Amino acid sequence: MKPFLRQQLERYPVRLQELDFFLSQQDVVSDMDRFRALTREHAEVSTVAARYAAFLNREQELAGARQMLDDPDMVEMAQEEIGEAEGDITALEEELQRLLLPRDPDDSRNAFLEIRAGTGGDESALFAGDLLRMYTRYAERQGWRTEVVSESLGEVGGYKEAVIRVIGQGVYGMLKFESGGHRVQRVPTTETQGRIHTSACTVAALPEPDEAQAVQINPADLRIDTYRASGAGGQHINKTDSAVRITHLPTGTVAECQDDRSQHRNKAKAMQVLVARIHEKERSARAAREAATRKGLIGSGDRSDRIRTYNFPQGRLTDHRINLTLYKLQFIMDGDLDEVIEALRLARKAEQLEELELGAAGGGRP
Repeated sequence: MKPFLRQQLERYPVRLQELDFFLSQQDVVSDMDRFRALTREHAEVSTVAARYAAFLNREQELAGARQMLDDPDMVEMAQEEIGEAEGDITALEEELQRLLLPRDPDDSRNAFLEIRAGTGGDESALFAGDLLRMYTRYAERQGWRTEVVSESLGEVGGYKEAVIRVIGQGVYGMLKFESGGHRVQRVPTTETQGRIHTSACTVAALPEPDEAQAVQINPADLRIDTYRASGAGGQHINKTDSAVRITHLPTGTVAECQDDRSQHRNKAKAMQVLVARIHEKERSARAAREAATRKGLIGSGDRSDRIRTYNFPQGRLTDHRINLTLYKLQFIMDGDLDEVIEALRLARKAEQLEELELGAAGGGRP
């Protein structure tokens, strides 16, 4: 195990003793917010401390087994014990590395997925429709539910813009690396000469905010407009001003929802999207500041970043952030995103481990 990891882990038994003391104090028990926060931390710290204790125990057993090699009668047993101990130590070290990596508290949340057509006109709108289908199919494979929040149809099909809500366990943690520019290279159906065109869409994955966050926005800063919904939804939805558009005046952030017949429910959904967009701007600003001091392998998630190319003539997908190329584009467009997303998650873990080591070298607290 690397010395910096051992140095980090040695803090956990000490912190566990501190937490045991705090949780036994009456003033902490009577303060429910503090008590809950310390209880959550205690659960996390005790997990790491227990696994580190198991690691140290196996190290001692390995050292004892190696000493047994000096006894000719014990060599076979010692070698067997050494093999088992080394395997356990490797597995425990990998587990401890994962436990030490900082976790994004938003990873467990639902997510809003925004897809917008960019350069390329009608072909871009068609590609936006293909991306929406890809993500919807992926959600189905994961056992997640999806809801359309708002949509603006393209002239010949697809979408100028679509926003969906994805509901399930750990949705944002899986989809957050999808934010950025998605480029497609293919022969459009409208192309008579068979020439390959390049178009682009932008995708933004936003964590669904905590309901308590919505109240932090001053109602005086909002302008709420109602209008008649267009597109799918039946006759009733087109006869009433059920669609809602909310504008946050200080930032100019806009969100709308036209999916439900109820104006009240549309307003609630639009408010969720608005809060998510405002918080995402804050997250992006923080990410940009952090990226200035680190390598930033995965990128800030800024929509201007070109993150991926879908080349249909070659059946190839390339993720430019991690130099990943897969020749299974049709499967991916049908929702088989597991290999892509897992590669991005592993790359981010490696990046975090590097940051942790640099932080330890600099004397920083993990």
